[in-house]
Amino acid sequence: MRLVRNPHAAPRQSPYSGRAAAALPPAAFAEAEREIANWPGYVATPVIALERLAAELGLGAILYKDESGRFGLGSFKPLGGAYAVLRVLARELHRRGIVDDVTAVDLLAGRWRAAVADITVASATDGNHGRAVAWGASLFGCRAVIVIHEHVSEGRKTAIEKFGATVVRVPGSYDDSVRYAFAEAQRQGWHVVQDTSVGDYREVPRDITAGYGVVAGEAMRQLAEPPTHVIVPAGVGGLASAVAARFWIGWGERRPVFVTLEPSQADCVFRSLAAGHPIEVTGDIDSVMAGLSCGVVSELAFDVLRDAADAAIALEDRWAIAGMQRLARPVAGDPPIVGGECAGGAIGALLALAAEPGLRREIALDDRSRVLLIGTEGATDPEIYERLVGAPPA
Repeated sequence: MRLVRNPHAAPRQSPYSGRAAAALPPAAFAEAEREIANWPGYVATPVIALERLAAELGLGAILYKDESGRFGLGSFKPLGGAYAVLRVLARELHRRGIVDDVTAVDLLAGRWRAAVADITVASATDGNHGRAVAWGASLFGCRAVIVIHEHVSEGRKTAIEKFGATVVRVPGSYDDSVRYAFAEAQRQGWHVVQDTSVGDYREVPRDITAGYGVVAGEAMRQLAEPPTHVIVPAGVGGLASAVAARFWIGWGERRPVFVTLEPSQADCVFRSLAAGHPIEVTGDIDSVMAGLSCGVVSELAFDVLRDAADAAIALEDRWAIAGMQRLARPVAGDPPIVGGECAGGAIGALLALAAEPGLRREIALDDRSRVLLIGTEGATDPEIYERLVGAPPA
């Protein structure tokens, strides 16, 4: 593993303002939380204390927020993808002069069904985001076209198709699928729902990221005090920027040391933080942590992370697999947890840090540290999970 301190991080006493607040304003998080809290099936996901693992690794506490049960879709992604679908539909209905304001309750009740059915959303995905967008489209009554790249498993493709979406597979990497989705949507008149912000494309990524902020808002209400550290997976940076922003808004200078996590071969956030500006990673970026196999950081996310992230970790795949296995077969006394490849990466990062005392000191990680991990997904592809863990998800 590699760790880098962010030389551009804002001082702890700095208020949430400037570039970060312009990218992700507090009001956007508040609006998303109010809407999503009223969706059918909404419940806060649990925070699980892994006391035995913390003792083994010489930490004060490990707190694991388990997103595997979110809306029955296996990951945190519906908070962003489906919320953004709703916002796209609301804007389009307003643009057409049909209605000024729309909520999920309106669409679930079948209001403006014919107009909504005439709208198509499109997105590119490694799996979970596309499934969330397809679910949102099915829930609210519009059409969805989801673009996947050649490395996306058949299991994840099937999971997307279950919600009635049209799935298009293209050659290349995740970033190639994103480019295809944007080009085809422009040609067909579709609405892109993507968390990668580039140039003027910021409104939808902001909606997605605001939805992700629900994860952090729940954690703030669930924890008696702020953790000292938080480790958050960062693909294009959407979830990481949401959690970083939300904790900064809510906890100010008491916010935890914020660490992003990526695969070693897809470390665009790691490199960008070190450089102080976005860096694109090219070549083979495929990783067992499929949801993090991204070579381009979202510009909107980087506007936040440049100031809010304290450090970044780039992790070899073997540590993510070890983390999945440790969750499934925990230290005696800790509960078993089904965690997918990206969630395994969060545990794997702590396992790797245990063997690197110098890197632990870099982020002041010791026996008094209370570390919050965002367990972003469960077994979103059961076949891959069983192959990596050695047993089916239980």
